[in-house]
Amino acid sequence: MLNPRVSPLLSAAAAAACLALCACGSDSTASTSAEPGSSTAPSIAGGSSSTSSGSSTSTSGGSSSSSSGSTVSSLPPGSSAAAKLAAKLGKPNRLLLGLGAQAGSSTPAAVESQNLTVDIDEQYLDGAGPGDWTTWNSPAGAIVGSFSAEAESLGTVPMFTLYQMATNGDGNLSDLNSSTFMSTYWANVKLMFQGIGAFGKPVLVNFEPDFWGYAQLHAPNGDPTQLFAYVNSNPDCATLSNDIVGIAGCLISMARKYAPLAYVGFPPSDWGGSDQPSVIAFMNAIGAQHADFITAQTLDRDAGCYEADAVASGCNPQYLTVWYLDESNTTTPNYAQYLASMQNYHTGIGGLPLIFWQTPMGVPSSNSGGTAFHFRDNHVHYFLTHASELTAVGGLAVVFGSGNNFQTSITTDGGQFQSLSAAYLAAPALLP
Repeated sequence: MLNPRVSPLLSAAAAAACLALCACGSDSTASTSAEPGSSTAPSIAGGSSSTSSGSSTSTSGGSSSSSSGSTVSSLPPGSSAAAKLAAKLGKPNRLLLGLGAQAGSSTPAAVESQNLTVDIDEQYLDGAGPGDWTTWNSPAGAIVGSFSAEAESLGTVPMFTLYQMATNGDGNLSDLNSSTFMSTYWANVKLMFQGIGAFGKPVLVNFEPDFWGYAQLHAPNGDPTQLFAYVNSNPDCATLSNDIVGIAGCLISMARKYAPLAYVGFPPSDWGGSDQPSVIAFMNAIGAQHADFITAQTLDRDAGCYEADAVASGCNPQYLTVWYLDESNTTTPNYAQYLASMQNYHTGIGGLPLIFWQTPMGVPSSNSGGTAFHFRDNHVHYFLTHASELTAVGGLAVVFGSGNNFQTSITTDGGQFQSLSAAYLAAPALLP
């Protein structure tokens, strides 16, 4: 069962070569909230967090000999941060492809039935309290090991998106002041990394989408040291500060201690500051540059779902914007503008590689909107036919997945991902 959380919105000044993008969050399964930050028109639509995987309570353990990603393992290595991380993950020196939650579909079954080559398999871990991710399997936290085994059977690197801070509502930061909540939070983080450590192979971890944007909005003067949070009550982080900087530092520290083969990253929330430079400054202030990658957020629903104002499908934008980007890059908003803004994160936050994440799977159409499971979008088409543009701005991987139920998925896209990914892999974009 999918568990939609957030509907994001990205905004940007049309004429700027370097754009400040915006996203928004909601704790509703059927509607979106108004954008936390200000926006300017025309705008670019992009993404943030929203869902836990459909395999949250169990994993299939299926296998596929076709999806190891080894078919191009002889590609020459590059020297970029992206190439170095791909090597650490045991993957080829090319733009990697991943799959996250698929609305109404089983990712392992789709990978096997379509004979796909996939490099990354993503799973949400959400909640901190009754019914949270630690309870989905027995014993507590077993989902980490079972999902990792499933990913390995598919020849993929497991990727976990940790989404615990939204337990009491996305944007509600009152739990930072609760010693009870934060004790549970840190216990769960430890359990996750212990499970990853026991797996003993490379794993990716995406830390708390949207939370950093809300933290920037709530921190006095945007200063992460001025927003209190219980941190050093955690024995593993006893020397760290009780604030947002301490949270980020503790997450990285626990990863290094318990799971040396875990590679971790933070997702900047474009709407957290008044402009993109302020967001970059905030992320550096919390220490995001000391992680291993940056999560570059795209759009967690199909553009057509927002265009149709499809409330029943989890899309109810609160203001008018343009969600469908121009593939020809001649009108605003377009992909050249989006990629330029993502390159700013790459260069501005430690030169870390980008993982384009929660990328919708709709099919291009000249007709606006669409219907459930068949909404239009063109991210898959553009990314897989312009892959070298992604590697040129620091891209390491693209993880495709539906951020809510009723979105287009790998089994409702008419074979788009199957055909375009095969064509891409026949002539892949090498990492510099």
